Amino acid sequence: MNVAFLIYDQVEALDLNGPLDVFIKANLISAGSYHCYTVGKMKDAVCMEANTMAIIPTYDIQTAPRPDMIVIPGANPDYVMEYLQDQDFQNTVMQWIKDLYQNGTIVFTVCTGSMHLSKTGILNHKEITTHSMLLDALEQHNPESIVRRDVRFVDQGQLITTAGITAGIDAALYLVGKHHGQNLVDTIAELFEYQQSSKN
Repeated sequence: MNVAFLIYDQVEALDLNGPLDVFIKANLISAGSYHCYTVGKMKDAVCMEANTMAIIPTYDIQTAPRPDMIVIPGANPDYVMEYLQDQDFQNTVMQWIKDLYQNGTIVFTVCTGSMHLSKTGILNHKEITTHSMLLDALEQHNPESIVRRDVRFVDQGQLITTAGITAGIDAALYLVGKHHGQNLVDTIAELFEYQQSSKN
């Protein structure tokens, strides 16, 4: 399975690295079924949250292998709302994601990452969630969706959305369980020394 991780300026580090590490550990322990890579609008380095580090994407959206699943990490709500008004970002990166979704790619958003999809139509008529700080805004921007509160993640088949930050780890473990069974999930959680949430 090709798993693309979207990166962009000011992306939240744990939103990205939490699920990424789950899939990488699944590869190490099991059969190596996840081909993970990062994708940016361009191949230029982007700064992560608070400009603490820069990261260079493996591919840009023009050269990336077609993903079976794309993971969209969140960012500080102020930045996410700016991206929502950024027509260039919407017409390139979000259009790329919309096209992939319409051709069968699974979309997995982490934290405020779901807000990025508000103008794509992907969230329409779906049950969705996000970080508690943006639940009201998500509801306002997606009146045709059902915004779920007090859940860690929502699985709608081709669309998975999560609550804040560490909920991305929960959803990634859940997906590994769907693909490979609970024993692998338990092994990864033990390796992480991570207390799994049963609230989904």
